[in-house]
Amino acid sequence: MVGSAIVRKLKAEGFENLLVRKSSELDLRNQAAVEDFFATEKPDYVFLAAAKVGGIVANNTYRAEFLYDNLLIEANIIHQAYRTGVKKLLFLGSSCIYPKLAPQPLKEEYLLSGFLEATNEPYAIAKITGIKLCESYRRQYGCNFISAMPTNLYGPNDNYDLQSSHVLPALIRKFHEAKMNDQPSVEVWGTGSPRREFLHANDLADACFFLMENYNDELFVNIGTGVDVTIRELVDQVRQVVGYEGEVRWNTDKPDGTPRKLMDVSRLHAMGWQHRTELRDGLEMTYQDFLANEELYVE
Repeated sequence: MVGSAIVRKLKAEGFENLLVRKSSELDLRNQAAVEDFFATEKPDYVFLAAAKVGGIVANNTYRAEFLYDNLLIEANIIHQAYRTGVKKLLFLGSSCIYPKLAPQPLKEEYLLSGFLEATNEPYAIAKITGIKLCESYRRQYGCNFISAMPTNLYGPNDNYDLQSSHVLPALIRKFHEAKMNDQPSVEVWGTGSPRREFLHANDLADACFFLMENYNDELFVNIGTGVDVTIRELVDQVRQVVGYEGEVRWNTDKPDGTPRKLMDVSRLHAMGWQHRTELRDGLEMTYQDFLANEELYVE
């Protein structure tokens, strides 16, 4: 989702000399393969969007893979970017790097100030390591490696697998299938009380392009909207967009996750960037994309 959005943005800006590889073409966990790619292609600029990602179920179930795979991906790419003289690299992390009970909204300086959310701790640790890799290669070798932390994302090419997806695509699929099958109710996990912030992937790509052009400092930058909603409010909006008229049943035996994850985006706003896509508009765009590509998204 993120990589394809960045490619669309770069093409829209007139860039044609893009080096892209699917995971089936280049295993970024393979040190030798990554070394060969960088030695052969010699990229000037790198957007490091690759990662093993998923929702609360996937994060809590595949804890070893989420830590191991992400550590290998970022370490291999960042090290080879240094070795081959990449001019600039942008590493993308996640809002889950922040402590579970950090003050809201989340400021960049809150990193490592408290305990992480248990269900996604391995993924968070991997992403924190990526930030520290960029910081350390900058300090030791003078590399212009920057980091950005997006909030929760959604948009074209999202993951709609009900076992591994994030909350928003999972809700779209659940409500759509319930509507198509005339199901009287849909189960949603938790109480609906946690608050989450959502950013369209196109806006993230726009912010990444902006930072690659304009930002060269060590401290990572939050990317978000600065606005959040409760999961209950999100569920209601998705249900309306999909047109499902049945009952929503809340399974309160399931975990809520972090109570709130609102990003402080004042630093990015001060640089002159703000999001363009409001949540309701983004949901309608995303559902239309889901309908147009349902055969690809749902196997």
